[in-house]
Amino acid sequence: MKLLLVRHGQTDWNVAQRFQGQGDVPLNGIGRQQANALADRLSAQPIDLVYASDLQRALETANVIVRRSGCQPNLHLDSRLREMNFGVWEGLTYKEIKQSDPAALAAWKADVSTTAAPNGETLNQLSARVQSFLDDLRAQHADKTILIVTHGGVLQTLLCSALNLKPTMYWQFHLSPASLSEIAFYPAGAIINLMNDTSHLSPLPKGEG
Repeated sequence: MKLLLVRHGQTDWNVAQRFQGQGDVPLNGIGRQQANALADRLSAQPIDLVYASDLQRALETANVIVRRSGCQPNLHLDSRLREMNFGVWEGLTYKEIKQSDPAALAAWKADVSTTAAPNGETLNQLSARVQSFLDDLRAQHADKTILIVTHGGVLQTLLCSALNLKPTMYWQFHLSPASLSEIAFYPAGAIINLMNDTSHLSPLPKGEG
């Protein structure tokens, strides 16, 4: 099984460095340009099927790619691919959270595995749903090439699962908006063939990265 891993295109909250989580934020103008650039790059790529988060920034990115794909793969939405739920922190910047809720932020930073943002979810909970999704893929689509369009935290966690790393190692993977990565699965384990590739993107205007 080969997975093509795409992080959704840019949003205004990405630019403002706000916690997006499961807030349903759309792509901005640059994000839509990025989705089109990804679609151009992947138009001739063999793809058997596509899975995407049902949040609109991922779904919009996936729809652009699917419409332009020469393979016309089926698109499946899966809520397990939603970003980590940051609860009441969604829509806020790190600075705003530090000013308004410093004790909860410190507790979360000290143990992200079992501590959640207020009304949010823990890293362990995110990891469990991503692992469930990955297990289903491997059981149902062992010989397929699958495109996954989702969120940075989900992709970081999926890479940890695929490589048998602890979920807390997620921070060692950086995935840019509209980036493309590739991981292949073999009986002996998984191999990363491509990581955080953004060569298909034109340079962004200053201040928009």
